[in-house]
Amino acid sequence: MSAPVPHSLLDDAQGLAFGTIMCALGVLILTGAGLVTGQTAGAAVLISYVTGYSFGAVFFIINLPFYALAWVRLGPAFTVKTFLSVAMISTISLVLGDLVTVAPAHPSVAAVLFGLVSGAGLLAIFRHRASLGGVGIVAYDLQERLGWRAGWVQLGFDLVLFAVAAVILPVQLVLWSLLGAAVLNAIIGINHRRDRYIGT
Repeated sequence: MSAPVPHSLLDDAQGLAFGTIMCALGVLILTGAGLVTGQTAGAAVLISYVTGYSFGAVFFIINLPFYALAWVRLGPAFTVKTFLSVAMISTISLVLGDLVTVAPAHPSVAAVLFGLVSGAGLLAIFRHRASLGGVGIVAYDLQERLGWRAGWVQLGFDLVLFAVAAVILPVQLVLWSLLGAAVLNAIIGINHRRDRYIGT
């Protein structure tokens, strides 16, 4: 069996561009229905709801402390690609709302579409050895070192954030949000496996 061929810089560029655009679109669908998600993105969404600051700006700022862990545990290449991914989704999120109008018919539709679209985006980002920062860095590190599936690790963190969200948002929106997070994390948990995908 031949050794896997590493991704080129062009491979990484297109993969991270695709992933960040999909994730930004997922956030637009999510916030269009007043829903929330987990991980650092969910914290940024909640803060944006409460303060009125843009998701993109909040998401960029709260990710800053996690880069030290990424540098030590996952190396400079992972850290730089993660920083660029966070910067891209933050920037894209600032302008996407002016370019695309999203009006989900029901929160359940928004939740499922968010999970599918963002799950595809995160898969692309993970496959190119990056993350969207925050809890994603921790989950990626645990999968690489201990074999814990990143999707299931992230779902555990999500449950804590949803408990906080239930204090801020109507309970029914939190429940629909949980559906979206479950879809997203199931996609990651099922599809992002080192025993099946060994390319770097």
